[in-house]
Parts: sequence; structure tokens; C-alpha cells
Amino acid sequence: MAKATLSFVCQNCGAAFNRWQGKCESCGEWNTLVEEDAGGTSIPASIRSKRRGRLFKLESLTGASVDAPRTASGMSELDRVTGGGFVRGSVLLVGGDPGIGKSTLLTQATSLMARAGHRAVYISGEEAVAQVRLRAERLGLADAPVQLAAETSVEDIIATLSEGAVPRLIVIDSIQTMWTDTVESAPGTVTQVRASAQALIRFAKKSGATIILVGHVTKDGQIAGPRVVEHMVDAVLSFEGEGSQQFRILRAAKNRFGPTDEIGVFEMTGLGLREVLNPSELFLSERDLGSPGTAVFAGLEGTRPVLVELQALVVPTTLGTPRRAVVGWDSSRLSMVLAVLEAHCGVKLSGYDVYFNVAGGLRINEPAADLAAAAALVSSLANAPLPTDAVYFGEISLSGAVRPVAQTAARLKEAAKLGFGRAVLPESARGDASGDAGLVLGTVAGLSSLVADIAARGTARPSRDTGKDTSAEKNATPARFRRDHG
Repeated sequence: MAKATLSFVCQNCGAAFNRWQGKCESCGEWNTLVEEDAGGTSIPASIRSKRRGRLFKLESLTGASVDAPRTASGMSELDRVTGGGFVRGSVLLVGGDPGIGKSTLLTQATSLMARAGHRAVYISGEEAVAQVRLRAERLGLADAPVQLAAETSVEDIIATLSEGAVPRLIVIDSIQTMWTDTVESAPGTVTQVRASAQALIRFAKKSGATIILVGHVTKDGQIAGPRVVEHMVDAVLSFEGEGSQQFRILRAAKNRFGPTDEIGVFEMTGLGLREVLNPSELFLSERDLGSPGTAVFAGLEGTRPVLVELQALVVPTTLGTPRRAVVGWDSSRLSMVLAVLEAHCGVKLSGYDVYFNVAGGLRINEPAADLAAAAALVSSLANAPLPTDAVYFGEISLSGAVRPVAQTAARLKEAAKLGFGRAVLPESARGDASGDAGLVLGTVAGLSSLVADIAARGTARPSRDTGKDTSAEKNATPARFRRDHG
């Protein structure tokens, strides 16, 4: 009998050590090493040396390649993120915070595919069959011919799914609850998650079924378990959203068969997730018109233009070091915009706390939001409301120049469709603004001209202590622009 080999495996990164220690030397996390039996993962040398290789067919580079067929899920937003539908034989990993709606989304997807005539199977390792049925009844999908089971053994699942017609879609909720008898470790450990995922992926490639694995997330928002699982699957989808907001965003962090810059927007309702075909209307539905410190940014998520409101609040600080609080945008990007405003535009913000927020909970990653962010900051500082029918987009360089961005015509078309009448964009992008749908274009070559225009419309803030006019308040309107505009 082979002697069992014990090792200590990090539950965060999957690194293995021959003895326990408090800190993982690979990822730097503390108290993540768990003792696991690695004896079942290796083959004895006597057997391994006698095993002969299997012959396989070699292909040429000039052979005709067949495109992988796709199957539409019935949800246009989900198909947008996956690249047009599910590719046969692919494996997707879906992660998200607890209660965000992962099971609801996949229940709707399996029900729609089952109603379309495809064999769809939902395997739950966390809930009983009766609990999944209650969710389906709440969503109005109880009549969908979805095959349902509550099972955690990978061998039993594969043996059951191999009988009859090959399922077109299989949902495993979740991979952390699965276990295989090829390794002797507790369910949820790194070894079990890796071995279970490998067995399911092998079944998907051989049978042509699409498998969706649901994964838990850590406190940092990363998918729990070994990173090797993310490399094994074909696509990694992240389901994001705030519990206080009604909408959810599905985005792809990895996709072998489609883009990674597309997003799908859903709204959480009492009857499940509703697809939002025009996210801009949702993000701007509760917009506060005429308030200083707000600017509408014409952004781009993949090939979809999205209009979202950027909010800024600049107030005098009571601390030695001003506070910078950012939600939905890169804090380093905000620091760069503040530095450019101070160095090239005479806007002194070193004595002010700055709070910046992307309305609705959307996270913006593209640098085209620089111009809208700068406009919102100056608007809050100078107490100057921006035009309610204007959108802003453009990248700010360290020299204070405003650089052009991609897809200018698509941004302007989306703004015109939602009733906006003007757009502030880089001067060098005027030639790309073909088909602006009648928008009044205000071009800026440098950030200083935009700051001067906003500051000239600023009004004094009433004093909280004496009620006196504070037109001479420091930095309410930069001195440089007060001199230039009389």
C-alpha cells in the first residue's frame, strides 16, 4: 500500500508546503495553510512506468477550421457578454457576492433554454430541490422543463448526465461544494476544487455540453479557490452590483470565444432580473438637475455607449491632510486630475476634501472620463452648475491638454438619442464627430479654457457662521480667471 503523503496547501493561491507555517510564502496571506492528503493525486511509480502512451491524430495547418457553433441563451444581455451565446463544449466560471443574484440569473437562463427545446440541467450543491423550486415559482418559471437535482459527487453527476441526450447547458452551483473520490480532501479545499473542476471540464470537452460553474468570492471580491481554475475554464464572468441599488452588471474578465470589454446590465425586480437594453436611461433616471458638482459623462463599455452622471463634492477640510474619497473610479486617476488642475489651471485644492462618486454604482475604467471629472470638480468648487443638456468626454494629459478618445460618433449619437443638446469634447476630435445628430459641439484644446468658462459662471456660497457674502472666499473662483473675466 502506498504511503499517504501529507502536505499543507494554501487555500488562497494553491501553493503546497511540506510543513505548516503561519504565512504563505507564495501569496503572503496569513493562516491559509490547511493540511491535505496528497497521496490520492499521484500514481505509484511501478504503475506509471508501465503505462504506454495513446496514439492521437496530428493535423496540418492548412486544414479547414470549423467555427464553434453557439447557442443563444434567450437573454440578450447574457449573450452580449459571452460573445453571442454559449459555445458548445465551453466551461464558464461565474463569480459574485453572496445574494447578488447569481442563482437567479442562471435559473432564468436554464429555463429559457429549456423552453427553447434544449436539454438544460441545474445541479445545486448548496440548496435542496424544494428551495430551487420555490425560486422558480417566484420567478414564474415553474413550468420550464429544467432537469433539477441536488448532488455534490462529481462522479455521480457525470454518470447521470452521460445517460440519454447530451445536455446543452449544465449549471453547477457551486464548485466549492463539489467533491471527487480521486482525492482525499474535504470539499471546498484547493485540491478538491481543482480536481472537481478538471473532471467537469473534461466531461464538457468530450460531450460538447456547456457547463457554468458558480464560484464563491473572497472579501476582496476575487473568486475563491486556486487561480489555476480560472486558467482552466474558457470564460470568467463577474456579476457585480450594490445591495442598495436595483441594477446588476455582468462583465467578462476572461473570454476565449468573445470580447472582455462588453457588459450586460440587469435590473433586479420582484420577478427576477430584467434586462436593461438602454442602460443610460437607468443611470440617469434620478439625476438632480441644476446641482453644482454634477456632470454627465458619455462613456463606452465595449461597443455600447453609456451615459452616466459623475458627482463631485469639494468642501474645506478640517484635517491636516485633505481627504480623497472615490467610489466607482480609479483613485490614482483622480489624484492625477487634481494635480493637473492645480499645476496648469491655478485651482488650489490642497485645502479641500474631495468626494467623488459615479452615480448608480457603475465602475468606470476608461480615461475618457477625465474631462467630465474635472468639470464636476470645478463646478463644485466654484458653485457653478453645469448645463443640464451637456455631456463631457476627453482624456487629460499631464500637460493640461485634452486628448481625443475613440468612438466619438457613437458617444454623440447616444447623447442625442437621450435628448442632450450639446457636447464638450477635445478640439482634435471634431473631425471624428460625423453624424452628431444636431448637437452643439463645444471643443476645448486645453483644460484651462474649460476651467475658466466654468469659474466665470460661479456664484458665492453663503457662510454657515455669519451668513455674509463669501465672494472673497479662498479659491471659490481662481484669481487668475477673476482677473481675465473682469
